[in-house]
Amino acid sequence: MKNGLTAVTYGLTSVVGVAAFLYPFWLPQLAQSSDQTLARANDSALMVAVLVGICFAVLLLEVQQQAVSAQTIALLGVLVAINAALRFAEVALPGPGGFSPIFLLIVLAGYVFGGGLGFLLGALTLLASALVTGGVGPWLPYQMFTAGWVGLSAPLCRPLIRLLQACWPEAGSAWSPAHKEVEIWVLALFAGYWGLLFGATMNLWFWPFAVGPAQMHWQPGVSLGDTVQRYLVFYVVTSLGWDLMRALGNFLLVFFLGAAVVRVLRRFQRRFAFVYQPNPALAKPAEAAEG
Repeated sequence: MKNGLTAVTYGLTSVVGVAAFLYPFWLPQLAQSSDQTLARANDSALMVAVLVGICFAVLLLEVQQQAVSAQTIALLGVLVAINAALRFAEVALPGPGGFSPIFLLIVLAGYVFGGGLGFLLGALTLLASALVTGGVGPWLPYQMFTAGWVGLSAPLCRPLIRLLQACWPEAGSAWSPAHKEVEIWVLALFAGYWGLLFGATMNLWFWPFAVGPAQMHWQPGVSLGDTVQRYLVFYVVTSLGWDLMRALGNFLLVFFLGAAVVRVLRRFQRRFAFVYQPNPALAKPAEAAEG
C-alpha cells in the first residue's frame, strides 16, 4: 500500500510539474517581456514551497515504509551535499557551455537505488545548490522539477541493459568486462540525452513570455504545429550549442567514472538491504515457557 502511495505521490508531482511548464500556452493573453527574469516571478515562490513540501512528504513515506530507509535517506543527504559542492565548484570555475557535473550522481543514483531517490536527489540538489550559490530565482522550481525527472527516469535504462546483455553472448556473466561495458554505454548515452533534454525543457519556463522574431517566439492563438516549429527554431538558434556541451560532458563523465561510482553505490545498496531474520534458537525458551 505504501509503495503504491509513494508511486502515486511521484506521479502527481510530475503532473504538477508538467502543468506548471505548460499552463501559459493555454492562457488567452500573456504579459510578454524582453526581461526573462520577470517570467513566472509571481508563481515561482509558491511552486518551490509546494515542491519542497512534496519532497518532505515522500521522505516521511519512505521512512515509514521500512527501517532501512533511514539509512538510505542519510545517504541521500550525503549525495545532495556532494552535488551541491560540485555545483558550487561549477559556478566558481564554469565549464564550457552548459556542462555541469551534478548529473553524474543524479543519473547513477536513480539507476541503482530507484527513481524515487533519483527524483529527490535531483530536486534537492538544485534547491541546496541554489541556496549555496545564490542561484535562487523564478527559474528554480523548474530546475528542480527537471533535475528530478532525470533521476526519476534513470531506472528505465535497466530493461534495455538487460536486453542488450542477453543478446550479447560475451556479456553473459555479470563479472565479464563486456557485461559492464554494455551497462556503462547505455547509462552514458542516457546521460547525454538528458543533457539536451534538460535544456530543451528548461527553456519552456520563460519561452512563452519572451519577445522576439515571430518565426521563433510564441504568440497566443498559434496552432500546435506552429508552436513546435517556432520552438525548434528558437532552440537551434539559442540553445543547441550550449546544451551540446552539457550532453558531451554528461556522456564523458558517466563513461569514464560511471563504473566506479555504480560499484560504490551498489556496495551501499547491499549493506542497506539487510533484513532482520529472528534466530530460531533464541525463540525456543519462550516457546517452552508458554507450553
